Amino acid sequence: MAKVELKQPVVAEITDAIKDAQSVVLVDYRGLTVEQDTALRKKLREAGVTYKVYKNTMMNFAFKGTDFEALAPYLNGPSAVAISTTDATAPARELADFAKTAEKLEIKGGVVEGNAYDAAGILEIAKIPGRETLISKLLGSLQSPVSNLARVLNQIAEKGGEAAPAQAAAE
Repeated sequence: MAKVELKQPVVAEITDAIKDAQSVVLVDYRGLTVEQDTALRKKLREAGVTYKVYKNTMMNFAFKGTDFEALAPYLNGPSAVAISTTDATAPARELADFAKTAEKLEIKGGVVEGNAYDAAGILEIAKIPGRETLISKLLGSLQSPVSNLARVLNQIAEKGGEAAPAQAAAE
């Protein structure tokens, strides 16, 4: 079997993985212990992120012609790729969080929703809370004015409908 025929399935696997990806982050994993690597993989899997080590040339072929082609300059040295199809900030957030305890893990760069970022940009994206947190904050901020209005109306009803204009304005 020719070398090209052996490489095609790997390139196809990467291409299939990034096809619907919202974000892809490249990391240098050199120096991680087996326990650290296992813990990282478990944490990423729980966050719905695919994490795999591929040869740089294979990733380069798979990235050609896609938004992820901007990652080509970061494909030097050992590289692992973290891919998320559901939460655009999950790979950056989980990797940056793990890198705080494992100094050897180095974020190289990534593409989030079609925009390429270097390591510093990915670390900034990692500060964005997850989708569920953002939704709960949004619902909380939407609920706050409604509950304040209900509280004011309840106070007016308790006083028999005669709230002083100054009190109503203060509340």
